[in-house]
Amino acid sequence: MTVDVRAVTESEFPDWQRALRTGFLRPPVVTDEEVADRLPHVDLARTLGAFDGDRLVATFRSFRQEVSTVGGGSLTADAITQVTVSPTHRRRGLLSRMMTADLAAAKERGDAIATLIAAEYPIYGRYGFGPASWCSEWSVDVRRTGLDPRRSGRPEDGGRIDLTDADEIRKIGPGTHGRLAGVRAGVTHRSPRDWDNGTGRSVQSDPWREPYYAVYRSESGEVEGFVAYTADDKWDDAKQPMNTATVRDLVAVTPAAERALWHYLCSVDWISTVRSGYRAPDDTLPLLLPDPRAAKLLTYADMLWVRVLDVVRVLEGRTYPVTDGLVLDLRDGDGFAGGRYRLDASPAGASCARTGESADLALDIAELGVLAFGDESAVRLARLGRVEELTAGAAARADLLFRTPLRPFSPDIF
Repeated sequence: MTVDVRAVTESEFPDWQRALRTGFLRPPVVTDEEVADRLPHVDLARTLGAFDGDRLVATFRSFRQEVSTVGGGSLTADAITQVTVSPTHRRRGLLSRMMTADLAAAKERGDAIATLIAAEYPIYGRYGFGPASWCSEWSVDVRRTGLDPRRSGRPEDGGRIDLTDADEIRKIGPGTHGRLAGVRAGVTHRSPRDWDNGTGRSVQSDPWREPYYAVYRSESGEVEGFVAYTADDKWDDAKQPMNTATVRDLVAVTPAAERALWHYLCSVDWISTVRSGYRAPDDTLPLLLPDPRAAKLLTYADMLWVRVLDVVRVLEGRTYPVTDGLVLDLRDGDGFAGGRYRLDASPAGASCARTGESADLALDIAELGVLAFGDESAVRLARLGRVEELTAGAAARADLLFRTPLRPFSPDIF
């Protein structure tokens, strides 16, 4: 029987949710309460399913997203999420059919890029995606930090830290998170629904554990950061605390806020270990400690994947630190964004247009997304064979144009 790929209807959405949970190896039980909570926030026209007869055997959904660019701008993205194929129907091209349909619709809408968080690394390169940002995760042995616990919870810069609740986080969080997007590329916008999900206000698939919340305010009273964290309750046989504080969300828009919040977490009574949650790949956490060896790297992995759909908007939508011009020959097997483009950039702005000039660099469209967000070196990509240098020195010039002081980072999995 032919497998039909199409948008799901409202009446099919509960079955789509069950297929989704099956694909993610979660109990395939969906309550009416969950369906009623989620359905109003889903665009069914962008919620695809693969149907083998009456049975849903694959899921795919996308939604509108804003992603920060180098210099504080933003691009409209087709954010792809909740992609699964049932184990009975793998290797039949269902993902390719759903991906092709979604990317074509995104191109038609005028989205500049498509984004996703890849559960498995090898899958999405063949669709033109590349890892544009990476993440790190740290475990801090509090007793080795060298911090004075009597002072670490009291910032020395005149600021202060206050415990708060989810209601205040929903009020102050969006503005603070928006400021983060202004200083680091790759930050994805959080909708009101995202803030509800992140603070337990929406219906949860898994049991919700209310975190502790703390806010950092500068000496002037301005909110510059906040943290949400949970703590377990473990004691050893000698009645010594062995508790771990796990960060669920930490947003800091100034160095003072970042330092104060990490020092606060390391000063909480009975906490022996702090797990950082996902942080930027160049996060300063270890160096904020008198003994950086107290922080052990647990994870270093790809985070936000980007697929360029509109070359001009992507290259004109960021800032550049130097003045130069490059001609890029872009290969795109799907035909969405390939061709030869000339980029002329300077600190005052940039222009990009198709050209017939000889190319300086040749690369697949997947590598352009990696370069445009400033995280990767064109020289390194050339050494790997993923960028072809057609003009001597062009890769080094591209590095000067594209690289950024702060590496891009997306704090959120969507």
